Amino acid sequence: MTEGKNAPPSSSAEVPFQHRLDRKVSMLPHRLVGVIDEGTSTVGFSIFTTPHFEEIATHRMEMPLIAPKPGWFEQDPVVIINNVYRCVEVAITKLPESFQKEDLVAIGITNQRETTVVWDSVSGKPLYNAIVWNDIRTNHTVDQVLARVPDQNKNYFKHMCGLPISPYFSALKIRWLKDNVPAVKKACREKRCKVGTIDSWIIWNLTKGSLHITDVTNASRTMLMNIETLQWDPVLLKTYSVTLNMLPQICSSSEIYGSVTDERSILHGVDISGILGNQQASLLGQMCIKPGQTKNTYRSGCFLLCNIGHQTIISPRGLLTTIAYKLGPNAPVTYALEGAVAVAGHALEWLEKKVRILPQASDAEKFAETVPTTGDVYFVPAFTGLYAPYWRKDARGLIVGLTHHSTKHHVIRAALESICFQTRDILECMYQESEYKFSKLYADGPLSSNNLLMQLQADTAGVTVFRSQILDPTAFGAAMCAAQAEGVDLFKFDIEKKYYENIYYDVFLPTSNAAEQRQRYGKWKRAVERSFDWAFRPKSSTMTEQRYQLLASVPGSLFCFISFAMFVHSMKK
Repeated sequence: MTEGKNAPPSSSAEVPFQHRLDRKVSMLPHRLVGVIDEGTSTVGFSIFTTPHFEEIATHRMEMPLIAPKPGWFEQDPVVIINNVYRCVEVAITKLPESFQKEDLVAIGITNQRETTVVWDSVSGKPLYNAIVWNDIRTNHTVDQVLARVPDQNKNYFKHMCGLPISPYFSALKIRWLKDNVPAVKKACREKRCKVGTIDSWIIWNLTKGSLHITDVTNASRTMLMNIETLQWDPVLLKTYSVTLNMLPQICSSSEIYGSVTDERSILHGVDISGILGNQQASLLGQMCIKPGQTKNTYRSGCFLLCNIGHQTIISPRGLLTTIAYKLGPNAPVTYALEGAVAVAGHALEWLEKKVRILPQASDAEKFAETVPTTGDVYFVPAFTGLYAPYWRKDARGLIVGLTHHSTKHHVIRAALESICFQTRDILECMYQESEYKFSKLYADGPLSSNNLLMQLQADTAGVTVFRSQILDPTAFGAAMCAAQAEGVDLFKFDIEKKYYENIYYDVFLPTSNAAEQRQRYGKWKRAVERSFDWAFRPKSSTMTEQRYQLLASVPGSLFCFISFAMFVHSMKK
């Protein structure tokens, strides 16, 4: 591992290493940009100077998760918006003396994607809790949809929306809500039901219901938007029983949409000029603005995005085609290939809270370093199935390779390696799909502070890992996006620029050889195969179209058979 070195000349990190904490925050008067950062576990508001985007004030609050049943995850939309308002108020009180609220000229919003909210357009109140992105209650709904498409092909609509038919995406959540929540059914009948991802919910409240919008990055995660036309697709709407009047207007990621009009908010009168899904914001925060540049965010899950430029690539190998960003109404759209790892940091939390062999998830590096290898132990953390590139909702977690000599330290190290192997799974697919040769991987996220994990990633994938010293560049990326909107004009993304002076990296070089990487990766693939087909479910009794046609034909067939038998019998007489 080499840490704190200059990055190679081809990298966007071509600057002398300097830790962000060592640099003095400029106290010259600047126009400020704020960012509402709504994640799965926390809500925050950060304030940045321009043009260097130093974060000068921030406040975050925990977001409680509601789990009414195993595999079901919800959040209270009212708590979300109240926490947003509270974070804004506290962050502004933390501004240095040289700044004041009036210096805040625009805000951006970045949010957890796929998480879905339904609310009453008249009262403005939620009709149900927000269903979180990793909720798996829609497994049965997936089966219903698959029963109606040719060959039950989960990729049947991929050429339209870039996504497989999976519980992960908003369309299935909306369909479930319409089918199972009486209040939603009633509101839909009366055309009072509004639906959106968290960005839409926040903006609806900030503008007192005058704006029902989303951006292309969030819309591309619903399974309802056509990724070529950037509009809601009629075929997809019909498939999932979603009406157009429920949905927000689709906008670009960077433009002045309107201003905050809610008197409850201290942001009253401030322009809203940027919206990005959190992983797309992270991609911009890592300055991955050239085709082929790839980043991985290490959190409770992992999210790899590869910038593929202005042309779509539809992956047959399980990757998602998504919108990376669209920096203005008239700007070209930039696409990305994405692979999601459902369980990364969650595996360490499981070892801490369920199995209790790890005192704290943050201790994983210390415990794993006590052994030089995993002792040939492999951990496949498929707690809720496997995402890209497998998309196996029937997979379940397993630990294999245990011997009498295996200890908890081997299992903990195997959990860290599982994150790296899952990342390599996706990088292999990205290389095959895009033909970009990956020599480096940009890393961020809270889990990336684990030095051993970063070194294991470099060794497992055989690539140099550049860890951003901004461990969470999500708000940073959203701030730049909001600042560069036409009419705000405080920043400009420049694809020709070799480096950005406000981004610094720690560098981890591979220490394993290609033979070692192939041998260990081969065993990982064998372990993954053993995790398939564990979640057996009884056959559905749902009346599918095929079953209906079969049963409907029975009376006529029976009549013909009886008539023929009677005719034969009469001839014998």
